[in-house]
Amino acid sequence: MSEDRTQERAQDQHHVQEFFGARAGDWDRKFPGDGPAFTAAVAEFGLRPGDRVLDAGCGTGRALTALRAAVGPSGTVLGADVTPQMLSAARDAGRDAEGTLLLADVVRLPLRDEALDAVFAAGLIAHLPEPAANLRELARVVRPGGRLALFHPIGRAALAARHGRALTPEDLRAEHNLGPLLAGSGWRLTSYADEDARFLALAVRTP
Repeated sequence: MSEDRTQERAQDQHHVQEFFGARAGDWDRKFPGDGPAFTAAVAEFGLRPGDRVLDAGCGTGRALTALRAAVGPSGTVLGADVTPQMLSAARDAGRDAEGTLLLADVVRLPLRDEALDAVFAAGLIAHLPEPAANLRELARVVRPGGRLALFHPIGRAALAARHGRALTPEDLRAEHNLGPLLAGSGWRLTSYADEDARFLALAVRTP
């Protein structure tokens, strides 16, 4: 990797840490009603007892309880986030009891190839500095036939309205963009839902 690209990656990471670090303490209070949406998304994900799953960009760990319930005591649950304050908030909420928390950037995960059965990612894709390369990194750590869930507790239109902006055709989460992006990154889109109350795209790791 070139020195310039290394510096850009460090800057990207710093900006994410700065943004989310300042908001970590109030994150759960700001979105108190999201819990059922996380639970429903994990249920639709189709995890099985004993599965090994990563919550990529886990934030305060809101998905960890549902992920643990899905994989059971014999499964493995990991939560990775690049922002220390978010992981501290997850620990303060007791969610570290549901899985192992890792201070790690999803652009370069400290996991071996094909270590996992699945990756759950809530609100992650909009914050990936290089979406194609970063999705390939997620594919690297998942076995062929394993699964990916890209989730948000509200749909694209509702999220855009919340931020006072309009949807554009360039939105990465639009189905016509996301399908080819995943296909070029080691995944095959199998299900796509973009509704007022949720966004959930499911994909399978290709051989």
